[in-house]
Amino acid sequence: MTDMSSSDSQEHPCESYDPNNDYFYLKDIDETDESNYVYIINAVLSGTARLNVLLPTATILAFTIFAPLLTNDGYCTRLSRWLMGSTTVLLAASCIFFTVTDSFRTATGRLYYGVATYRGIWTFNGGRRKPRVPAEYRLRWSDLFYGSLSLVAFLAFAGSHSDVVACYYPAMPRKVINVVPLVIGFVVSVVFVVFPSRRRGIGYPFLLQRDAYRSRV
Repeated sequence: MTDMSSSDSQEHPCESYDPNNDYFYLKDIDETDESNYVYIINAVLSGTARLNVLLPTATILAFTIFAPLLTNDGYCTRLSRWLMGSTTVLLAASCIFFTVTDSFRTATGRLYYGVATYRGIWTFNGGRRKPRVPAEYRLRWSDLFYGSLSLVAFLAFAGSHSDVVACYYPAMPRKVINVVPLVIGFVVSVVFVVFPSRRRGIGYPFLLQRDAYRSRV
């Protein structure tokens, strides 16, 4: 009997049996799987949270507010076309600008925002504050990649807005207007989630307690 009980305990190292009832209890002996699971979930959630920053959500919101006003609900004059075009260019430039903003914390924990340059980060307080390793914040080719994707997503939405369509190209097929921005938005969102940016610029969700992508290498 002793041998059988010892062999049973070896065959089921993760189970314990209570003779007072008929239940087996699993023991938490493998925490590696749980940590890997938490890491994966954290990576997905943090990548999804970055969509609010990488995708031009604030720019699209501003465009949605101003487009009906500047185009007179689609009944454009030469002046309104010029104003709408100028506003679209400014908002498109803001898409690229926000993708190259970054931030860092000092030794006291104070947060500083700035713009990535070829030499490092230039803070909005005149560049007086610098991170410990300024080279980690300089411009990279990946910034051009993320900025281009953000710009494409914004232009796809702006170009398919009903007032813009009525103002500039009213003969555009309805199917193209409805499908193209959805496809482009989906593709850009997937790319941002799979390949998240390491920038922590304006609007970054700093309330995320743990970040799966902390390295800047």
